[in-house]
Amino acid sequence: MPSALNWEEKLQCARDCGYDFVEISIDESDARLARLEWTAQERAQLRETMQKIGVPIRSMCLSGHRKYPFGASDPAVRRRSLEIMEKAIQLSDDLGIRVIQLAGYDVYYEEGSEQTRKDFADNLKKAVEMAAVHGVVLGFETMETEFMNTVAKSMKYVDLIDNPYLGVYPDVGNLTNAAKTYGTSVLDDLETGRGHLVAIHLKETVPGKFREIPFLTGHVDFPAVIRKGWQLGVRRFVTEMWDTGKPEWKADICFAHDKMSEILDTME
Repeated sequence: MPSALNWEEKLQCARDCGYDFVEISIDESDARLARLEWTAQERAQLRETMQKIGVPIRSMCLSGHRKYPFGASDPAVRRRSLEIMEKAIQLSDDLGIRVIQLAGYDVYYEEGSEQTRKDFADNLKKAVEMAAVHGVVLGFETMETEFMNTVAKSMKYVDLIDNPYLGVYPDVGNLTNAAKTYGTSVLDDLETGRGHLVAIHLKETVPGKFREIPFLTGHVDFPAVIRKGWQLGVRRFVTEMWDTGKPEWKADICFAHDKMSEILDTME
């Protein structure tokens, strides 16, 4: 949705298009990270707005760790990563958010190493313990980089941490690109997360491109991945898209809802 909209307008748009809830973005931009600094009054006002419109915010896409990753070689950046995590969990607790989607990067803007992976795991453990205190579930997003672009790779860290508050929140667009690269099956990969999938991002992609692809113009087999996710117990599906300045932005949002709902409504 256009950033110029206020939260009441955003939630109203979601309601108009038939969505059950909205996922809030906390990306690496200063404007989105500033959401973590909302005052108690601003948080209370947003809760009132959610109740007024009838559409809650129930999940968070926390991609701000791309700039401030758990595994950064700079200790100051690692400290900032945990500060962001703590504030994101507190915001989730205040707004009633149940699931935070974590970016599956040890590092992004530098070269990964054995040390970055160790630091990632160490700080991930701290993050999960923080989330558990507030009853907020963390789920890895499967990303576009080699570090964690499949559910199977995510599960290595889920098994390592071994905590019920850490699971996998896969992005089926990214999974489809990874499967094309490796010559593997998206459905088999989803199966490796059995019992640990907390939600699914429904996103369109084409080979080599991961963002801003209109729904049903790419190569993601939505009926197959939704059916598989449903069989694995997933009941939270989020259509992920970006505002690209198109005048028909709201029609695109409604289109995504309607086309994905046509599939979901056949699930039993």
